[in-house]
Amino acid sequence: MRLAMIGTGYVGLVSGACFADFGHHVTCVDSDTQKIDALRDGLIPIYEPGLEELVKNNVTGGRLDFATAPDDAVSDADVVFLAVGTPSRRGDGHADLQYVFAAARQLVPLLRDDAVIVTKSTVPVGTGDEIERIVAELRPGSAIKVASNPEFMREGAAIDEFRRPNRIIVGVDSEHAREVMSEVYRPLYLNQAPLVFVSRRTAELTKYAANAFLAMKISFINEIADLCEKTGANVQDVARGIGLDQRIGSKFLHSGPGFGGSCFPKDLLALSKTAHDFSTELRLVEATIYVNDRRKRDMAKKVIAACGGSVRGKTICMLGLTFKPNTDDMRDAPSLSIITALLDQGASIVAHDPVGNEQAQRAVADSRVRFVDDPYEAAKGADAAVIVTEWTSLRALDLDRLGTAMAERVLVDLRNIYRKEEVVRAGFAYHCVGRPTEETEVSENATRFESFKLHA
Repeated sequence: MRLAMIGTGYVGLVSGACFADFGHHVTCVDSDTQKIDALRDGLIPIYEPGLEELVKNNVTGGRLDFATAPDDAVSDADVVFLAVGTPSRRGDGHADLQYVFAAARQLVPLLRDDAVIVTKSTVPVGTGDEIERIVAELRPGSAIKVASNPEFMREGAAIDEFRRPNRIIVGVDSEHAREVMSEVYRPLYLNQAPLVFVSRRTAELTKYAANAFLAMKISFINEIADLCEKTGANVQDVARGIGLDQRIGSKFLHSGPGFGGSCFPKDLLALSKTAHDFSTELRLVEATIYVNDRRKRDMAKKVIAACGGSVRGKTICMLGLTFKPNTDDMRDAPSLSIITALLDQGASIVAHDPVGNEQAQRAVADSRVRFVDDPYEAAKGADAAVIVTEWTSLRALDLDRLGTAMAERVLVDLRNIYRKEEVVRAGFAYHCVGRPTEETEVSENATRFESFKLHA
């Protein structure tokens, strides 16, 4: 089949390359001339393991190409995917759909009469209906159909998940669109990937609902981590205990500095706004947004407390900046909130991320923040080291070497990737999330419990 992918951001580029790897001919279209020229030269604008090789192989095989104008790319396409950005709209938090509708208006006059337009972007309920109205306005009597096929790839593991998805959600309101989309995903038949056909509005809402539920699990375990710190319990053991329950599952129960990235923050906000538009309250979603925003601020307070209550005039080493490992994505990364709060309290920052330094520099324009390519270089003269993102390269640091470089041996592990015993053995004061670190804290909380029993 001939497919066109409008937009070469994360979703568009990864999806386009994977569809080409299925054997389809895919043209990825983007108005950014510099980005398209770079892609033609084999330069990948985002970091995703395996993507560079995948793009190269399919370009060489003649199944993948790139264009700046949609004319030739869409005129003979069986399916046109819209994978343009849907950021939070300034001022009200609604998903900004201007790029989706602008793309639709540009494409509809160019399409074959039996083409299918598919929203790959995350869009609110009813977006497909509006695209359908655009089709009726610009091509009255046309047989062009509109479908929804939200993406559920995880950054850092996107290619494997595209090839072996645990489900494919396709929203269609016509038999023709259903048949076409079945053919698009036919190469996955042997993998027995569930192809779930639902109404178009159901598909649009399913993506938001999935992200909201996962985000709630993260915020839930982070609040439990706070309680663990007060009671002397261990949040990792709690998470394992509840995660073994098949009704709950173990994924997204890792306490830390909160969630970020290109999906969860904006999608929860858009879902909440959509609910308001339909006179419905999503109190759990709204609470999740609040808890996550507070969580990021609280992590800065944890660093300040570890430094004796003040970071004024101190140097903080930040290790790991991206919102998760195996990506260079800095959108809504917890590290940004932590850095801002520490700078406000008079600290200076030396930061290191295995692949995210360049993107982080664009996000943090402050002379008090310096970025380096080596974690031990970042630690030189630091009064505390803070692990924010659990990159593999940060999981087995030479603690003696790290401590020797630092002015003070203080380690704040916001991802709980180290054992207290090994860090203390290396001479560090160790601070983590949701786990007891000081016996005095446990004794103090035990006293509180005794007091509670007396008054119960």
